[in-house]
Amino acid sequence: MDLEVSPALTIPSAELGWRFSRSSGPGGQHVNTSDSRVELSWNLAASAALSEGQRLRLVTRLGPRLIAGVITVTASERRSQLRNREIALAKLAALVAEGLAPDAARRRATKPTRGSNRRRLAAKEQRAATKQQRRRPSAE
Repeated sequence: MDLEVSPALTIPSAELGWRFSRSSGPGGQHVNTSDSRVELSWNLAASAALSEGQRLRLVTRLGPRLIAGVITVTASERRSQLRNREIALAKLAALVAEGLAPDAARRRATKPTRGSNRRRLAAKEQRAATKQQRRRPSAE
């Protein structure tokens, strides 16, 4: 069950580490006996699936989430361990895809148009007039 992050990157299932524990939340008596909470770990520092460029990009972008080069994702939304496994895989894939995504193009600053400037000033005048009418009349 390899994890396909993108067409260019597939994480082999041998590199994924699973841990299961008891989940909090609904479930009645069943919750005390089943290990439905899923913890999925992937050591991206030692992964053979990544190129050096991808590894460097992920380490810099996901740095705060990494512990000794390992990224961990948990899922305990559902009562079923199988559903939580699927959710954890999806979370990890989304996190890695987001980390590998190219930076967004920088926004080029432009001047406001003459029409938008005129509308802004007209709105300001209107607002000032409204507030002027709300004032208490002078004693004179």
